[in-house]
Amino acid sequence: MKQKEKSVFAWLREFAGSHKGLYTASVAAAVFGVLCSIVPYIIVGDMLANLLRGNKDWGFYLRDGLIMAAFWLGRVIFHGISTTCSHKATFHVLGNIRKQVCDKLSRVPLGYVKDTPSGSLKNIIVERIDSIETTLAHVLPEFTANLMAPLCVFIYLCLVDWRMALVSLISLPLGLLAYMGMMIGYEAKYRNAVTKTKRLNDTAVEYINGIEVIKAFGRAKNSQEKFIVAAKEGAECYVEWMRGTNIFFSIAMVLTPCTALFVLPIGGLFVRNGSLSIPDFVLCIVLSVGLIAPLITVMSYSDDIAKVSTIIGEVTGILSQEELKRPDTDREKPEDYSITLSDVTFGYHEKEVLHGINMHIKEGTVNALVGPSGSGKSTIAKLIASLWDVKDGSICIGGVDIRDLSLEEYNQKVAYVSQDNYLFDDTIRENIRMGRPDATDEEVETVAKKSGCHEFIEELENGYGTVVGGAGGHLSGGERQRIAIARAMLKDAPIVILDEATAYTDPENEAVIQASVAKLVQGKTLIVIAHRLSTIADADQIFAVKEGRIFEQGTHEGLLAAKNLYQKMWDAHMSVKDTVKEGEVYAQNI
Repeated sequence: MKQKEKSVFAWLREFAGSHKGLYTASVAAAVFGVLCSIVPYIIVGDMLANLLRGNKDWGFYLRDGLIMAAFWLGRVIFHGISTTCSHKATFHVLGNIRKQVCDKLSRVPLGYVKDTPSGSLKNIIVERIDSIETTLAHVLPEFTANLMAPLCVFIYLCLVDWRMALVSLISLPLGLLAYMGMMIGYEAKYRNAVTKTKRLNDTAVEYINGIEVIKAFGRAKNSQEKFIVAAKEGAECYVEWMRGTNIFFSIAMVLTPCTALFVLPIGGLFVRNGSLSIPDFVLCIVLSVGLIAPLITVMSYSDDIAKVSTIIGEVTGILSQEELKRPDTDREKPEDYSITLSDVTFGYHEKEVLHGINMHIKEGTVNALVGPSGSGKSTIAKLIASLWDVKDGSICIGGVDIRDLSLEEYNQKVAYVSQDNYLFDDTIRENIRMGRPDATDEEVETVAKKSGCHEFIEELENGYGTVVGGAGGHLSGGERQRIAIARAMLKDAPIVILDEATAYTDPENEAVIQASVAKLVQGKTLIVIAHRLSTIADADQIFAVKEGRIFEQGTHEGLLAAKNLYQKMWDAHMSVKDTVKEGEVYAQNI
């Protein structure tokens, strides 16, 4: 909660870390650049005053011209130093923001990531964070310079003639009134633009990711129309916003910099009545020209500053999410790798899906979770894998509550393979090596052979060097699953969870994988979730789950003898297998 109370500036200071000094150097260089930029105006005014007095010493003008050029050169040099420092600091800030967000996502419950559209997270981490680079790199030094310059000019004008200094500001409040007209309903319009843009991004990601389903079911027209509507709304919100501010913007941009509109007639009156000399009048005209333009630039930063505030708000919205409650280091060491669930309840949002789960899994045994779809099997597995925290009750490993174990250490103890494993757009070798980053090529190939996927890898064009594509798109579902199993086996964790790990494999390869996995997990605590009950008949212990409760538990033979839920599921499974066999025989006869 404390994080939410931080200001945008406080967050940016935190993100800058040890590079805050670069921003300080940037501002300092900007200030020196401003001082260098002001001197030429004063020199020009002095040169004009000398011309009007009849000074014809060309050496004087040459000397002043060279001095003016030197100051302009100094302005360019200091501006370059300022922007270089601010850019270096900004890129470090953007890098730190992305690192913190990605690190945070690894510590928050899986539910938050699942509930947040991937398009929104991708948009924040990539485009939205990147879009504040220009603002952070330029606004800070330029904001400083554009405020300092008119302030110094105004002070000098006051020294020349305080009346003319005030006259030169008359156009400013008039322009500000027009500018205030532009800001009517600003927050609502900006919020609407952000919402419509995010909706467009989410729709685009959904359309691209679901293109296979869209084509397969002939829904291209409907999906395209949804995208077109989102794109049209995304464009119209900006068009309507700009249309409503055009008149005010035009007035502000025309009226605000017109200092001469008031300086010339009023200054002329002062000259006429003798209260202002002609050289001073000319100097005031020259100085007033550079007085308002920098302030207009400062006002133009309001959108950029608002955008930074909004984006930092989105980032901190992620960083402020509640994390899995884990210590930095283990508070206790587990005695073994047995698993005990005691009165565990859990729910998604307000809906409770697990109700008082009690389980004990002995170390080194094979345990199966079975039950109808939606009964809570995968949820139990994910809780054991520490992807969520239980609502009530506890999960203990070797007698130690997993909330007393550091997340990093615990992750090393558990290998989790789901039916929807993700492969990165890298080579097969590197995807397997993610199970243990320090593994050698020989170890990678050895575990691939033991996992039963070496043969199909060797048949690929580049073997282990084959790039699998985004999310493993260049491989079949079964091949991706086998790579994921090899990756988990390479991890060599003492606890292995297989959640429908052979869901995408054909019966022939399934038998090979099961035989391979059986060898690889010997002596480990194994939890298997399966719909094909024949694959877990030899398990040491079977838990039948129904409606979020452990309905019954025991061995295969014991549960069949009980003639309850498991026996009904077994009969249904065997009848399906018989039907499939009959279909295969019929196909062969044809």
